[in-house]
Amino acid sequence: MKVKAETGKTIKEIASISKSLKRPVKIMEVCGTHTQTIAKYSIRSVLPENITLVSGPGCPVCVTPQKTIDEAVKLAQEGIPIATYGDMLKVPGTVMSLEKARANGADIFIVESTTDALKLKEQHKDLVFLAIGFETTTPMTAYAVKEGLDIICAHKTIPEAMQAIISDKNSQIDGFINPGHVSIIIGTKAYLKIDSHQVIAGFEPEDVLAAILMLLRQIRDNRKKVENGYTQAVRPEGNIKARQLTESVFDKCDAQWRGIGTIPKSGLRLKEKYKGQDAIEKYADILKDLPEPKENKKCRCADVMLGKISPEQCYMFAKGCDIESPLGPCMVGSEGACRIAYRYRDKI
Repeated sequence: MKVKAETGKTIKEIASISKSLKRPVKIMEVCGTHTQTIAKYSIRSVLPENITLVSGPGCPVCVTPQKTIDEAVKLAQEGIPIATYGDMLKVPGTVMSLEKARANGADIFIVESTTDALKLKEQHKDLVFLAIGFETTTPMTAYAVKEGLDIICAHKTIPEAMQAIISDKNSQIDGFINPGHVSIIIGTKAYLKIDSHQVIAGFEPEDVLAAILMLLRQIRDNRKKVENGYTQAVRPEGNIKARQLTESVFDKCDAQWRGIGTIPKSGLRLKEKYKGQDAIEKYADILKDLPEPKENKKCRCADVMLGKISPEQCYMFAKGCDIESPLGPCMVGSEGACRIAYRYRDKI
């Protein structure tokens, strides 16, 4: 990467502190957009050998359970129109993806927003929106529910996933680069319960390097805290109105994360007032005989999202699993670590 004068100082201090620590340091960037910045600008190439960056579960497509894909496919096959974001189409289900179901004649629509889904509902009254994403997109889904949209809710919350990772006795994560967009909504206070070194970062390469330096200073000084390196956008309380909108429609619940398992209080479900718009309950008779999902045993997306391996350490990476023929969701989602690693494999 091309280095500005100020960035050069940051890199030098990173090298100095890393040398003084005299041990390996593993930092997880939670957000897929940060993963993309790291790969695109070859940030790993300017870091000392004892500093390792690993990707976290910050790709909403990647963590959507296979069962959710199967449910959406089944409803579409039974004549219930489905709308969702484009990234979801190629995610493998047990039998088929949404893309294949659409090729077979099912009504499956790509939308860029919940506003698009509401417009589609004017033409397709039974339309169901497959709602995915973290705290950034949840308020938009909440608004659409208030406007009458039926949904399959696969929304997840980031702090609980981070807590689950750091609570694992086998975790080797020394600190987190916290997501920028999510933090705009939830604020810095949402991370205080997580007992780890944390820095919220913007998305420029200079922002990521600054966050790494801030984390190394914390580790050197043995200070666990939440630092805000994205002060131009993130406030302690976050976006209060957006959070209130979400809380008016959803309750927290335990949630399944694809390949990872159940994480307590990391999901959202519709409040009793809106239960009639929960497509899984509404069409329970159609879904009652759905077989148990079967994950591809060759896929190691879960290990990638937990920071246990890099995409390149999966023996299927670029050898039977690529963007054209993905085995798992991490090669599908635009924020998926495997897709990003494959796209920038000549730079990493």
